[in-house]
Amino acid sequence: MNTRQQVQTLQNIVSRKGSSKVLTFSVPHVLKALQMLYKNEYVSRSSFCQNLHMGEGAVKTMIMHLKEESMVDSTKSGTFLTTKGKNFIKNILEIIFAECDIKKCQIAQGKFNHAIILKNYSFATKTGVEQRDYTILYGASGATTLLYKDDRFVFPNENIDCLLNDQKTRDRLLNEMRPRTGDMIIIASANDPFVAEIAAKNSALWTLATHSR
Repeated sequence: MNTRQQVQTLQNIVSRKGSSKVLTFSVPHVLKALQMLYKNEYVSRSSFCQNLHMGEGAVKTMIMHLKEESMVDSTKSGTFLTTKGKNFIKNILEIIFAECDIKKCQIAQGKFNHAIILKNYSFATKTGVEQRDYTILYGASGATTLLYKDDRFVFPNENIDCLLNDQKTRDRLLNEMRPRTGDMIIIASANDPFVAEIAAKNSALWTLATHSR
């Protein structure tokens, strides 16, 4: 299954046929849920509610949809990933392999800024506008797309290191992301940390969905 198909699978989990309910969660919420399950052996419903900013009914629906795709199962201890679920999220995390928050700076002007990396995806943007649009759909105030090229963080279509005079942000991204030439970093900005994170995840996922390596 390629990354495009994987994002389509996440989309299917969100929009199960036959469901008349308007769902209060979407593709980036499911990604975050799978990331939580990958890090922890079991995740409780209350933990999902708290970390995904979702009500109990929505969490129940999401778990049910994940079960229908054979991604998860549940016991009294909580919900856990099946072998299929583990392999599925592992493949996505090979591309989206790091995320971090960064403080307000010259290139990210939000009160909260969340960065996410896509391995070898620098080919997937011409200007960074579509990445920004995908974050704004989720309430972000804006976004910055950086490409890592020959030990430099550059804007699309540029060669000048845009973090040359911002050692703090540069060090943070280098230490947390460990980028290599060809990687893309999307930074979503918002007035709320959760909105910044979900918006960045959404942008990353739709970049994967619309570009094949």
